[in-house]
This record gives sequence, structure tokens and C-alpha cells, in this order.
Amino acid sequence: MNQAGVKSTSPVLKTFMYAVCIIFALLSIWPFYTMFINSTRGTFDIQQGAFSLLPSDQFFSNLDILLGLGFNPLVGFMNSAIISVGAVIFALYFSSITAYALVAYQWKMRQPFFVLISIVMMIPAQMMTIGFFRFMISLGMTNSFLPLILPAIASPVVVFFMRQYLLATFSPDIVNSARIDGASEFRIFNTIMLPIMKPAIATQAIFVFVASWNNFFMPLVLLTDRRMHTMPIMVSLLQGDIYRTEFGSVYLALALSVIPLFIIYFALSKYIIAGVMLGGVKE
Repeated sequence: MNQAGVKSTSPVLKTFMYAVCIIFALLSIWPFYTMFINSTRGTFDIQQGAFSLLPSDQFFSNLDILLGLGFNPLVGFMNSAIISVGAVIFALYFSSITAYALVAYQWKMRQPFFVLISIVMMIPAQMMTIGFFRFMISLGMTNSFLPLILPAIASPVVVFFMRQYLLATFSPDIVNSARIDGASEFRIFNTIMLPIMKPAIATQAIFVFVASWNNFFMPLVLLTDRRMHTMPIMVSLLQGDIYRTEFGSVYLALALSVIPLFIIYFALSKYIIAGVMLGGVKE
């Protein structure tokens, strides 16, 4: 027992917990480490099946092969970034304001509306692919980034998560005080509620960005112009016949494609940690 009367964790248990966490961390990092190592190795070495813990000297050779195959990482990064950033902005803002309306206001159809959102959340997106594609053709919006960005406005999963977060953190007194001071509803949401929702927004920003960045099927269907191809499409085009595929270059392309995901995660993880710590000390 310590002075506060709380039983301390035994050293053996603490060591075991740290060991388990380290093992799971290594298992999580291992696929990415393998990918980066293979991006520096030649195709012949990769096909032999032997693994090396240290990088090889074939990185620039793989890069030359990759560029020679018509792979343009700058175009892929730009196209994927436009789609992913746009989807994040639309999904987070409109989902947050929808969740705020479900929690802060009392209106007749509030609960049925949330039930409808929950039902839509359970419908597989693949079921709507054919109808969505035909609709985009009728509107003449193929080879455009808009069909990949605008649907993010309706993100039922993000709405559900934001609503659950607001149920635990929303304080009517703050909103009522702002209304008494003459603040409009949009100003209350933009200047008061959005900062309160920052940990939840950061969490969902990671998920939405990763999902949009890794989205392969819909961009492949809608974007037939090579100048508009995203990184996943460009990487998939590198994989030809098994006897002609340059695996070192493919691994290099994969390594390049995941770098923005790491950047987004490390940039936003501090807000997630801050939100967890805030929740842990909240009375």
C-alpha cells in the first residue's frame, strides 16, 4: 500500500505487462519493417525467401526501375492527398455538426434519425457500388475527384462515434451561457464545441484519412485517366506476371505509399493521448 491507500502493482506483474506490450508492439511494427527492408533488396533476393534484418544496397536500383515503369510518385501523392484531405474535412465537419444536433437539441425525430444512421452504418458499401457508378456516369462525373470526396459528407460511422463522445463530454451549461452572451448557434459549434471534440476529431481523422488513402476499388472504377490515378492504383499496376514483376520496386512503391499514413498518425496521436488523459482525470 502507498500513502494514498492504493495498492501498488508488484514489480513482477509490471515487468510482465511491459513485456507483453513490447511483444505486441514488435508484432505490429514487423510487417512495416519487412516492407522497408525489402524495398532496399533486389527481386532475386526476395524470391529466394531469405530475410535480412539489415537494409541492402538495391534501393536506388529499385527506384530507377520504378521510375522507368512510369510510376510517378508525385502525381500519386498529389491525387491521393486531394481526395483524402477533402474526405477528412467533409466527413469530420458535417459528422460533428450532425452529432451535435443529435445531442444538443430536442426534436421529435431525433431518435428515429439516429436509428436510421445506425442502420445505414451496417449496410456494406459494396452493395451500392453499381448504382453509384451508374449515377456518376449519368452526371458525367467520372474522371473527377468529386465523387470520391463529396460522399464523405454522409459518414454514419463518424457520426456514431462523435455522438458517443459528445454524450460523455457535452455540457448544456456552456452552450446556454454562450446563448445568453448572444452567440449564434454556428458560432457556438465552431468556437466552443469543435475544440471540445478535438480528441474525437483527431481519432476519426486518422481513420478517415487511412480509409480514403487506401481506397482502391472506387478510384479504379471512376478514374480511368492515368493522370488522376491514386497511389494504390499505381502500385497495383506494377504487379504484372509473376515472372516479370520487379518485387523490389513494388515494395519500394508500397513503402512510399504508407509514409503519409505514418505522418498523419504521429501528427494527430498527441491529441488522442491528451483526450485519453483528460477522460482519465475527469470527475
